[in-house]
Amino acid sequence: MTSMRLPQGGAVDRDAVVAFRFDDTTLHGFAGDSLASALLANGVDVVAPSPLLGRPRGVMAAGVEEPGAFVEVTEPYFDAIAPATTVELVEGLAARARAGVGRLPMAGDRAGPSSEHRNVHVETLVVGAGRTGLRAAAAASGGGDRVMVVDEGFALRADVRQAAAALSDAPDATVLLRATALGVYDDGYVVVHERARPRERVWHVRARRVVLATGAHERPIVFRDNDLPGVMLASAARAYVERFGVLPGRRAVVFTNNDSAYGCAATLRAAGAEVVAIVDCRPAASAPADGIPVLAGWTVTAAQGASRVARVRVTDGASERDLDADLVAVSGGWNPVVGLWRALGGGLRYDEDRSCFVPGPPGPPWIEVVGRAGGDVPAAAPLWFVPADDLSRHFVDLQRDATVADIAEALDAGLRSAEHVKRYTYIGTSIDQGRTSGVVAAEVVNQLLGSGPGAQGPTNARPPYTPVSFATLAGRARGRLFDPARTTPIHRWHVEHGAVFENVGQWKRPWYFPRPGDDMEAAVARECLAVRTGAGIMDASTLGKVEVVGPDAAEFLDRMYTNKMSSLAVGSIRYGMMLGVDGMVLDDGVAMRLGEDRFLFTTTTGGAARVLDHCEEWLQTEWPHLRAYCTSVTEQWATVAVAGPRARAVLAALGTDIDLSVEAFPWMTFREGNVAGIPARVARVSFSGELAFEVNVAGWHGLPLWEAAMEAGRAEGLTPYGTETMHVLRAEKGYVIVGQDTDGTVTPHDLGMSWIVSTKKGDFVGRRSLRRPDTARRDRRHLVGLLPDDPQTLLPEGAQLVAEEDGSAPPVAMVGHVTSSYRSPSLGRTFALALVDGGRELTGRTLYAPLPEGTIAATVTEPVFYDPEGARRDG
Repeated sequence: MTSMRLPQGGAVDRDAVVAFRFDDTTLHGFAGDSLASALLANGVDVVAPSPLLGRPRGVMAAGVEEPGAFVEVTEPYFDAIAPATTVELVEGLAARARAGVGRLPMAGDRAGPSSEHRNVHVETLVVGAGRTGLRAAAAASGGGDRVMVVDEGFALRADVRQAAAALSDAPDATVLLRATALGVYDDGYVVVHERARPRERVWHVRARRVVLATGAHERPIVFRDNDLPGVMLASAARAYVERFGVLPGRRAVVFTNNDSAYGCAATLRAAGAEVVAIVDCRPAASAPADGIPVLAGWTVTAAQGASRVARVRVTDGASERDLDADLVAVSGGWNPVVGLWRALGGGLRYDEDRSCFVPGPPGPPWIEVVGRAGGDVPAAAPLWFVPADDLSRHFVDLQRDATVADIAEALDAGLRSAEHVKRYTYIGTSIDQGRTSGVVAAEVVNQLLGSGPGAQGPTNARPPYTPVSFATLAGRARGRLFDPARTTPIHRWHVEHGAVFENVGQWKRPWYFPRPGDDMEAAVARECLAVRTGAGIMDASTLGKVEVVGPDAAEFLDRMYTNKMSSLAVGSIRYGMMLGVDGMVLDDGVAMRLGEDRFLFTTTTGGAARVLDHCEEWLQTEWPHLRAYCTSVTEQWATVAVAGPRARAVLAALGTDIDLSVEAFPWMTFREGNVAGIPARVARVSFSGELAFEVNVAGWHGLPLWEAAMEAGRAEGLTPYGTETMHVLRAEKGYVIVGQDTDGTVTPHDLGMSWIVSTKKGDFVGRRSLRRPDTARRDRRHLVGLLPDDPQTLLPEGAQLVAEEDGSAPPVAMVGHVTSSYRSPSLGRTFALALVDGGRELTGRTLYAPLPEGTIAATVTEPVFYDPEGARRDG
């Protein structure tokens, strides 16, 4: 291979030789190289084939705008597809050509570096470490701001490196290189991806002010075979000389519509390349050429060659010439980098002098676009592509092999919007998101339609600004930490005593406690009878618990629950139900009034996070004036529930200074005192229908309390029970489980719980929806009980129900489904709960569950099967 490394120059460390492999060939570069610069230095012209046509593609750009030179990195980490221009050369790097399409990692692929997430608050965040960005950062830092600067590059110019280093020494200033702002969101929230080694980082930045100094990307000009290796953006050709000490070609033609490419020509000549000509489409060139031939008013019509440019055809419209060249440095003008601005909703306007789109109407007051990103780019003539009879090899999007002819075909099909053309041709839909093709494609559409420049702007790109792996975004939430298992303070005892667990939300909850020889049915039957005839003990620590504090706490809960909470006396408890805005049941639980301005309410185990989010959303977006504050205290409390006719005796044996008598401690109240010598809050609530006490203690006291209760309750036959027993006991009483007996389409009225919907208090979430005609229909699905005709036959949960035993010709109308179904040792039979069309009017009717093994007949009943009078709850 021919070395294209210059004998001196560049920002690479020539004393640090780096070995790497590309397509199984060992090559060498220097620390500070990108993979692209190292390949060019080693004379590698073809980096990858094009994805659809298999055409040879080389390096065209020097940064994230690269549209063709894509590789798969296999060592020392795996990256499915990356521009060679953004891959930093490190010892042992191995990569192979990738034709614009990545693959999923296989078992043998080395995982990428682990990642972590960090949160930071600053007054000023500057995106872009160019001169303009660093000036803005230095000014903010000098004014006392906490400042963070992020830049995606790893090889900065010497002057920029010095300015960045000076800023890094300032107090409360951070400069992150190899860091890309993936997206800017509301109120100065910015997600930043730092490609550090060995650990990547995702920064969650909250900034009072965001400065976008993201620069501009040079734009290509489209001509025949403009995708050949050796066709390169002029700014990239200059960067490879100045930043990496690499000569991208020995004999160059510079093709431009603006003055900036003249600097590229001078740089190439100073580095030893022969600059054959500057082909300037403008009739009168304004920049000094320093003796380099200038073909003013000429254009490049075609590149010629096999695997690399060998000649360039140029024309002035009257005659043509062929120029021998191995490099075509193209500058079609500059596009301000406005992806982050546009993703936030910022507009664009067309600048006729600069032939580009610049940030339009002002955005939010906390964001500013400066420098080249704000439109401070050279003036340019409006040349997007060179017309020809055959446009099938005029490539607009190299990564999609899409040409001007493809755009013309889309227009012939009747499409007119650039957004529609994008979807027809896939231009701008790959990982470069149209950085070099988006504006060109829009202007090609404008030109072919006969519209003026800027009539349609470029299509939009969405975050993330550059690709980032799911593993990086996941951070430590992978493997065992992907969905962490939560355990209660009493978990160790459950394990030691043979509990079988089920997953409820993220919690490991004891499902049942088998004894030797027990199957699940036997264990549950034993636990059910223990609670109904003696005493059972359950770990209820997983219930969601939220404290609401503030002068408006009572008003807030009145708005969140269907029933009134503000009338609760301190020390009292009330069952409540929350609805969504659609009037459907969201969650249920109990609320305790701890003080005039303090409540604690419980949620279902799996609904805790959802309910807290629901409350915070309404507080922050609808009622920000309410002085109420929600705090999750789920894990701060351990809850031990003792239930059954002997529950009071168990607590007395455990030792407490609380008067447990019915008169002193009535139903739906709580008392604070000591239990087993531990400060506790004890509540008279029950999910079994039996006498029950829920003892709440600080989390670290949970296990000692449980062990003390088991010892004190030994004489009373105290039996631990799990969630399956809890399900049987509550279903016998007709108590619903939200998410099992409801499915997002059920109102309190459907559950037979109209009593919980207050008609006397003011508004609450979901109230208006409960007044819709649809929610008042008599044929809505109601919660009912079912008793199978064969008392030993168990209806499967989820079984569909029909009104006739033999049905009719398919399709058969389903009238409902089974939500809960159990064997009850207390009832001596099976039973079920179901949602049935107009169910409350069908009491006594027979419904049928057609199953593969036969049809099960069941009678519709009231949903309360055990102690309907509620006489047992006081013991």
